[in-house]
Amino acid sequence: MSHAEFDPYTAKAQNDDVTPQQKITDLHTIVKSTSVGMMTSRAADGSLHSRAMAPAGLTEPTEVNLIFIANKASWKFDEITNDPHVNVSFYEHSSTNWASYSGQVKVITDKSVIKKHWNPLVSAWFGDLGDGLHKGDESDPRVVVIELVPDEVRYWISKSSKIGRAIDVAVGAMTGKTAVPGELRTITKAEIQLTQGLHSKAA
Repeated sequence: MSHAEFDPYTAKAQNDDVTPQQKITDLHTIVKSTSVGMMTSRAADGSLHSRAMAPAGLTEPTEVNLIFIANKASWKFDEITNDPHVNVSFYEHSSTNWASYSGQVKVITDKSVIKKHWNPLVSAWFGDLGDGLHKGDESDPRVVVIELVPDEVRYWISKSSKIGRAIDVAVGAMTGKTAVPGELRTITKAEIQLTQGLHSKAA
């Protein structure tokens, strides 16, 4: 039997009959509403580790990449140096919307890029070491940008209220019909490359 026969929820919820731009617009809604994602990377021994990170930006309507301000002295850099493939996921409890980015990261030390994405509140995560160099500001040599360039983004977006979702699930449980209170969408590698081309032209 096919996946669709054994997993009717995914088959019914999957909707790719949406323009790439609408997919990105709805993805931005999810990321902005959650504000913090979980980045998962792989250590040299193969083990997976996750940590909470808040992305910066999403200022351009075609933007798909994720930008993070990070401390290059943290242990996650050992992992992304060993293997740049990561996953970043977001979940918004009240709506049950979620998003999953799969791709590769690159580390950017260009101070103009850091300045573009810098938020003074980020300095709280670095601290001033009192040596006149590591001051926890945008010029601190520990401060770098991690950019996630996705190969694919998958997300689920609710299409009904909390009460509507509960009713849909309850009816499904009683009738044996699959509950589908939202849509599963995929932003493919080809769509990402297309939108990145549009984004670079607009920059």
